[in-house]
Amino acid sequence: MSFTVLIPARLASTRLPNKPLADIAGVPMVVRVAQRALQSGAARAVVAADSARIVEACAAFDVAAVLTRPDHPSGSDRLAEACELLGLGDTDCVVNVQGDEPLMAPALIDAVAALLMQRSDCAMSTAAHAIDSVEELLNPNVVKVVLDARSTALYFSRSPIPAARDFAGQAWWRADRAAGAPPPPLRHVGIYGYRVGFLRQFPTLPQAPLEQLEQLEQLRALWHGHRIAVHVTTQAPGPGVDTPEDLERVRQLFA
Repeated sequence: MSFTVLIPARLASTRLPNKPLADIAGVPMVVRVAQRALQSGAARAVVAADSARIVEACAAFDVAAVLTRPDHPSGSDRLAEACELLGLGDTDCVVNVQGDEPLMAPALIDAVAALLMQRSDCAMSTAAHAIDSVEELLNPNVVKVVLDARSTALYFSRSPIPAARDFAGQAWWRADRAAGAPPPPLRHVGIYGYRVGFLRQFPTLPQAPLEQLEQLEQLRALWHGHRIAVHVTTQAPGPGVDTPEDLERVRQLFA
């Protein structure tokens, strides 16, 4: 199994300025992400940066990085340029690990890469885990996914899916649910495997109406008929960093 981890890193952030360079126990956050990725089976981990400051910070810790255009509208556009800069071929596989996930499990990276290689019928792979609280189920910031019998994504949504018509008021989402209850709803984990040929094509696809409605980019792939294989993990990944409060929690974990 040979694949590359690509880590998009954008300096501008409305909620946490200079987020990729945020210090976590003496190391920039994006470097922490790359160090975790290098513990996986990836052949290499490369940061796709929009600023020379990020490239320089990575170089100080011997982490590979490429400088991409600062005006990309999305992370997938940035990754597509990084593939060109690295000379990757259409059949090569990459795993996109977000630059604000310093606690991403190396084993989960491997699982997402392996699933993509096993599923020739799918253009992408990703991950999910069971939701066991009503708070998560109802939280629009928690993206849910429903699967078919082969663990291929049917739909992603910010709404509680699937809807439990005949189980209203029952805690069917709980980990200790009764035998015979429906399978639990799944929380989507924002890690993606791509075949490079599809990743090059993806930014050229027209935005989907459902993507615009839900503000979920992965719905573009489903809208245009591309399949996404989903690895269901039993263990939720560590917290990502979106806000100053998130950063402080992660700093305490590293301390």
